[in-house]
Amino acid sequence: MSPIAYVKEHPSAGLLFIQLLGVLLYPWMEGTALGRALFGAFGLVVLGLALHVVKRSPGQSWVGALLAAAVLVLSLVDMLVTSRLLEAFIAIAEAAFYLYATMSLIAYMSADERATTDELYAVGATFTVLAWAFAHLYSFCQLISPGSFGAQLDPEAARSWMELLFLSFTTLSGVGLGDIVPLTPFARSLVMIEEFAGVMYLALVVSRLIALTVSKR
Repeated sequence: MSPIAYVKEHPSAGLLFIQLLGVLLYPWMEGTALGRALFGAFGLVVLGLALHVVKRSPGQSWVGALLAAAVLVLSLVDMLVTSRLLEAFIAIAEAAFYLYATMSLIAYMSADERATTDELYAVGATFTVLAWAFAHLYSFCQLISPGSFGAQLDPEAARSWMELLFLSFTTLSGVGLGDIVPLTPFARSLVMIEEFAGVMYLALVVSRLIALTVSKR
């Protein structure tokens, strides 16, 4: 089976792959104007793949489409009129979309009593989508309250998208390396909620699919 045909049959695999690819490419996209343009284009690809996966889930597709359209329109406006407030609206809209995609993927994995190959890919895709959602929430927090996050390197500077995504992954996985830390009460609240979400995701969703896979065998 060709890679394209495989992704068509297992769209969750495509979403997971493109997001992991983004983790590797984002550090090279933040430094230049061309890189930032590619960053925006890559983000739209992730958005489209996530929306495609949402359409296969029991969730309401029109909600996901509406949130994705809001992100797209706000991003186009931001290209013409750049402002901190507009960037904050974009961040919260993207966070809302990825949180809805997370709920839709969990509903997709919980819709039946068998664990398909695509549902196993969805386990990883859901984790990355949830990490993206909280990274956008951290970005929103930083935009409305500068200085919300500190770091060992250049502690007074605003944290980049890659740094916030790194914080989200380490928090959600329970690793908590601690080189990027929340400083304000709101930032710490978001981190605590993500810590709780990570524990519950592993305890409920992942353990259920593993149990279904073992029982099938």
